[in-house]
Amino acid sequence: MTAILVALGLIALIVGLLGTIYPAIPGLGLMFGGAWLLAYADGYHIIGTNTLIFLAVVTILGTATDYVAGMLGAKFTGASKTAIWGALIGGIIGAFFSLPGLLLGPLLGAGIGEFWARKDLWSAGKVSIGTFIGFIIGVIAKVGCALTILMTLIVLGIISLF
Repeated sequence: MTAILVALGLIALIVGLLGTIYPAIPGLGLMFGGAWLLAYADGYHIIGTNTLIFLAVVTILGTATDYVAGMLGAKFTGASKTAIWGALIGGIIGAFFSLPGLLLGPLLGAGIGEFWARKDLWSAGKVSIGTFIGFIIGVIAKVGCALTILMTLIVLGIISLF
């Protein structure tokens, strides 16, 4: 049973790491779930409660930053509510079209939403770029949090060997 839990934990960590880039997969949540499975399999000896609380905080902050960064990127450029909804809808639709859709979906959605609301092409372009920059910052923050989770688990694993 322990081997199955460890295997599932490692699979969740790997899939979660991939999910930090691909937004349709809840990457940080899966990584936390994988860390919890590893802790449970070991009886919380190596990965204890304090570590799990730290990893939960990192997971929550990373997930929140991902959502807030795109919105702040749009807000910083003066986006309308229609543009923000357009970015959300574009992101959801873009998730079905692999990496190009992930990158272009929110950008096009925000631009179309802003153009619809204000009928100004310059403003729509500015909002699209702001949304894209926010999206990139969110992905970088998620990857940083994922690496923090991974490095914490690796360090604890190495320390447990001594």
